[in-house]
Amino acid sequence: MRNSRLLRRLRRDRLILPFYFPALIVAFSQGLLIPVLPLYAKDFGVSYGLIGLLLAAQSIGMLVGDVPGGILLQWMGQKRTMLLGLGLTALTTVALFRARSVPEAFVYRFIAGFGGALYGVARHAYIAGAISTGNRGRAIALFGGIFRIGRFLGPLVGGMLAAAYGLRMPFVICGLGCGVALGVIWTFVPKFEVGVTPERASLRALLKSQVALLIPAGAGQIFAQMIRAGRSTIIPLYAADVIGLDVGAIGLMTTIAAGLEMTLFYPAGWIMDNLGRKWAIVPSFGLQALALACIPLTHSFAGLLLCAIGVGVANGLSAGAMMTLGADLAPPEVRGAFLGVWRLIGDVGSTGGPMVVGGVADLVQLPTAALALAGAGVLAAGIFGFLVPETLEARCWKLDAGS
Repeated sequence: MRNSRLLRRLRRDRLILPFYFPALIVAFSQGLLIPVLPLYAKDFGVSYGLIGLLLAAQSIGMLVGDVPGGILLQWMGQKRTMLLGLGLTALTTVALFRARSVPEAFVYRFIAGFGGALYGVARHAYIAGAISTGNRGRAIALFGGIFRIGRFLGPLVGGMLAAAYGLRMPFVICGLGCGVALGVIWTFVPKFEVGVTPERASLRALLKSQVALLIPAGAGQIFAQMIRAGRSTIIPLYAADVIGLDVGAIGLMTTIAAGLEMTLFYPAGWIMDNLGRKWAIVPSFGLQALALACIPLTHSFAGLLLCAIGVGVANGLSAGAMMTLGADLAPPEVRGAFLGVWRLIGDVGSTGGPMVVGGVADLVQLPTAALALAGAGVLAAGIFGFLVPETLEARCWKLDAGS
């Protein structure tokens, strides 16, 4: 019943529902790589620092592509920008199957990240323009739930593929999946450009006028995305190098945690649209920090699984929260370019997560890297709790509910 009411709200807000299906395909395809990527990088026989750098390559590509992607969609439109981004991601992900060195793999991952930035900015602008403020939390949380469904299904399949056919086969399947999503968008998602307007207003002036809000919000997002990206690195590496688990067991662990995480997207959206964005964000990152801080205390599959579940469930409480916050802050007249900058800020954190894990592990050890990520979670919770004002416009939700 609740889900049917949500779907009616989405239709009323003019969101094209077929847009969600290719997002599920992409999420599943990328989920295949979660248990594989750290071990794939480790298979090159390099240091933890280089492993972290290779794992961060896609995020670095996103950093470079975020702002150009936001500007590009103003010229090409959202649908064509999504298609271009997915095409780049599909081709370069398949190419990783034949990579023979860390520099070669880095280039492929970098280009895949650039394509991911184009796709990500375009789909963010699509949702932000289609959904009213009072329903935005639930709509974007649904998108976050789809992403988490992919993280639930993908790692188990990816681990099984890697165990049966080698660490490189999941890259082929991932690339093909992105290609299928491209075809679905091309065929079924209408060219329905919402929120695309000429960039007549000065983005610099708008950013300057909001600098007092963007500095703390941006800093909070950096630490939030750092802990989100870093958890996908620290848990597989700790499982393999400290506890001695194989890729199949790591895939199973990741899948169980993701399965519980994906069930929380509706409560997360309800909290954001009824109580406020901060009521979802602050507890989420505080609890993630606590679960990561417990990782050095584990010495078995069961113990690490409990920590992974804690991180996953806590992250589920903030499903779609960073996208929702960015959509709240984005001025309609320069929505695409603004969201490109907002994604750039978040991708700084996504890039830093794996690099923090690799760098700290090289200097000290993996358990200390887990504590460093926990510190990032504490900072994220504190910044959003005390320095960032609530962006939910409660009056908009009341008007929507009564319409």
